[in-house]
Amino acid sequence: MSLFDGVPEGPTVSSKGLPQAVAGAPLAERMRPRTLEEYSGQEHLLGPGKPLRVQIDRDDPGSMIFWGPPGVGKTMHSRTILFVDEIHRFNKAQQDAFLPYVERGTIRLIGATTENPSFEIISALLSRCRVYVLQPLSEERIVSLLRRAVEDSERGLGNLHLTVDDEALELMATYSSGDCRNAYNTLEVAAQLALEGEKHIDKALASEAIQQRVLMYDKSGEEHYNLISALHKSVRNSDPDAALYWLARMFAAGEDPLYLARRVVRMAVEDIGLAAPEALNLCLSAKETIDFLGSPEGDLALAEAVVYLCLAPKSNSVYLAYGAVQQEIEHTRQEPVPLHLRNAPTRLMKELDYGKGYRYAHDEEGRVADMDCLPDSLRGRSYYHPTQEGREKLLAQRMEEIRKIRASKRGGS
Repeated sequence: MSLFDGVPEGPTVSSKGLPQAVAGAPLAERMRPRTLEEYSGQEHLLGPGKPLRVQIDRDDPGSMIFWGPPGVGKTMHSRTILFVDEIHRFNKAQQDAFLPYVERGTIRLIGATTENPSFEIISALLSRCRVYVLQPLSEERIVSLLRRAVEDSERGLGNLHLTVDDEALELMATYSSGDCRNAYNTLEVAAQLALEGEKHIDKALASEAIQQRVLMYDKSGEEHYNLISALHKSVRNSDPDAALYWLARMFAAGEDPLYLARRVVRMAVEDIGLAAPEALNLCLSAKETIDFLGSPEGDLALAEAVVYLCLAPKSNSVYLAYGAVQQEIEHTRQEPVPLHLRNAPTRLMKELDYGKGYRYAHDEEGRVADMDCLPDSLRGRSYYHPTQEGREKLLAQRMEEIRKIRASKRGGS
């Protein structure tokens, strides 16, 4: 049952002193801004002289897309010809249907979305709309809005005569993750609980009302990719504290542990490489631990792997070398395998010089033969350039030894 169920219509209050602004409406709906003066936040768009404010003042908004996280006020604009909330839920064909009317100016389209318009809105429609990016509300601003709701007797909770500790409002704001709607919902639950007691909301009661923290996260949306990018780049930058934070954020949001394990294995291959080749085995072991123990016990194994990757020496030399080879293959002619590298299991193949000139490295001094293994057109190409980091420094030394052995057999220096 809602906090306001059963309250009669008109400017009256319930037996518990609850305001009747809109019968059955939640606090977040009742506190929706009615004017620009009541709107809080987004000064970069609505401040004096800012682009959206200028358009509104001129009464010429045009078509636009509001892109921002939940609960920041995307849907409070009412003077529109066509307003489409969650426009990213419209498929391509449905979005195409808007296009001719927007082009002719028959409608002014205003869309709101929590997803990146670059991915979710068709390019033809997006090019005809101005995109405004809304920012999450700060904790200080949400505290101010909650305080206004507590004191507002017309639409808020003022007639309840509640007392609320600042610490309680700050906790609600923190746990809202920038979503004012969620903060209002938490305050409304806290008000219900307070009415059963001394009409006082303290930090403990706020904690009880929160129940579960709202994480700004969508496993199929942009924030999913933002967080995994933050984790990967923290590892690459050797920052274990940041890496643990982003890993824990993703676990707390319900991310698939095996997805995280796969990405961590990729980090070991891409950014650690041969500077610390044991890192790959550690990450694969963490994946096996997750399979064996599950969450949350297995999560710690992945956390250990992430910290190790942060502190391990870094090398992307193999990653770069392999990429260079792929580019070579894509942009050059596919050369045949040199004859001396081909096997010759039949008499005919031997007559065609398959295997002729091949030199068995184990029979050569230094276990290195003076023999080219690339096609003739690519002879002398160098793709792999080891770093001086970690164990790869030893590989660099070995490559120099091999170069000197080959040079000596060719009579070079």
